[in-house]
Amino acid sequence: MIMSRIEAPRDEETGNLVDRLLAGLPAEAVLTDPDVTASYANDMASFCPAGAPAVVVLPRTVEQVQHVMRVATELRVPVVPQGARTGLSGGANATDDCIVLSLTKMDRILEINPVDRIAVVEPGVINATLSRAVNEHGLYYPPDPSSWEMCTIGGNIGTASGGLCCVKYGVTAEYVLGLDVVLADGRLLSTGRRTAKGVAGYDLTRLFVGSEGSLGIVVKATLALRPQPPQQLVLAAEFASAAAACEAVCRIMEGGHVPSLLELMDRTTVKAVNAIAGMGLPETTEALLLAAFDTPDPAADLAAVGALCETAGATQVVPADDAAESELLLHARRLSLTALEAVRGVTMIDDVCVPRSRLGDLIEGVERIADKHQLTIGVVAHAGDGNTHPTVCFDAADPDESRRARESFDEIMALGLELGGTITGEHGVGVLKKEWLAREIGPVGVELQRQIKQVFDPLGLLNPGKLF
Repeated sequence: MIMSRIEAPRDEETGNLVDRLLAGLPAEAVLTDPDVTASYANDMASFCPAGAPAVVVLPRTVEQVQHVMRVATELRVPVVPQGARTGLSGGANATDDCIVLSLTKMDRILEINPVDRIAVVEPGVINATLSRAVNEHGLYYPPDPSSWEMCTIGGNIGTASGGLCCVKYGVTAEYVLGLDVVLADGRLLSTGRRTAKGVAGYDLTRLFVGSEGSLGIVVKATLALRPQPPQQLVLAAEFASAAAACEAVCRIMEGGHVPSLLELMDRTTVKAVNAIAGMGLPETTEALLLAAFDTPDPAADLAAVGALCETAGATQVVPADDAAESELLLHARRLSLTALEAVRGVTMIDDVCVPRSRLGDLIEGVERIADKHQLTIGVVAHAGDGNTHPTVCFDAADPDESRRARESFDEIMALGLELGGTITGEHGVGVLKKEWLAREIGPVGVELQRQIKQVFDPLGLLNPGKLF
C-alpha cells in the first residue's frame, strides 16, 4: 500500500533530480557514477534483493539532510538511509532509482558530559570511536555489537542493535534518551530529553529506535552513559552437550548472578574458530560457555558460576587469571561469525531470540534442521538473554544448497516463534524477514504499524519495501 504511492523517477528526470540536489549540496556530496553508486546498493545480508540507486548523497549537516528530503518529497523519489551497511537483514538495501542517503560523513561527537552522563553524537559516529572517547572521561557506553569497530550509532539506533554485554546492560534502545530526526517532508523533529527522567507525551524516541529508517532520518542522538566498570574477567566452561550448557545458563540466571557477558558457542563454531585462527579451543566439546563479571571481586563471582557449571555437567571449567587471558577468550567469540563464513564461503545469520528457559530446545531444534537439510549450521548465542545466532553455511554457487539454506533459515524462525520467541533480537527485519514479521505480530499489529508509518511518511518515501 505504501510503496504504491511512490513514482520512481524516469530516466529523463534523473538529471533534474541531481540538479535539484546540487542546489543545496556541495558537488563532492553527490555521487552519480554507476560503478560508485552500485557499491552502496546493499548491506551484508544474503538472499536480499537490491536495486540500482539513481544517486548517492553524503551530507555533512542537518540542513543538507533537510534539503535532500525536501527534494525527494517534491519529486516523489524514495530515500534509503544508510550507515556503515554492516546490517544482516537487507534493511539498508537500495531500491531502483532511489536516493541513497549515507550518513557516514556526519561523524562528530558533539558533547560528552560526565555530570549528566550523556553523549551527544551525529549518526555516523563509529560505535568503537564513541566507546573509547567516553572511556577517557571514566564513562562507559555499553551497547557493543560484534561489528562495533565498523558500525555506526545511527545504524545501531535504526536496528536497536545489541551486543555481548546485553545480559547485564541492555540494548541500544535503553541508552537513547533523545533524537533529532529529519522527517520525510524535511521538517526537523526533536524527541526525548537530556534529563535522567522524563515522561512528557508519547515516547516518540523509542518509536524511532528500531524503525530501520522508515519513519525519519536520525541526525543527532543524545545517549545515556554509565560509569566505567572494573576490568572484567572471563571464565570458559566446556560441556559434553549443548543441553548441559543451557542448563548451566538457567542455573546462573536463576541464582541471581549478573554476569557482564554470558555467551555460548556450539561444537561447529568452536571447530570453525580453531580452523581459522588456531586458538587451541577444545574440539572435543559440544558446547563452550563463556561467562564474565566486571564486579569489584570478579574472581569470586567466577568461582560461584564455575561451581554451577560443574553441577550442570561441565567437564572442564577454566577461569582467566587476568585481563589478557580474558581478552583471548573473547577474541575467540568475536571470531565466530567470520570463522563460520569460511566454512562454505557464504552464511545466512539468523538472530532468533527465545526465553532463556527454551534455549536448549532451540539449539537441539537447529541441530535437527541441519541434519534434515544436510547443511552445516553453527550456533553462537548471547545465552544470557536467549538471543541466538544460528548461522547457515552454504555455497552460493550451488542452487540446490542455496535453496536448502533458505528453507532451513525459515524453519529456524518458525521454531523460534513456536518456542515463544521472536524472529529478531537485534538485527532487524529489513527485507529478509518481512514475511515473518507479519506472522509474529499478526494482522492487527501490521495494520496499526502501517498507520503509524503513514503518519510520519504519508508518501511512502522512506526506505520502501522494508519491514512490511
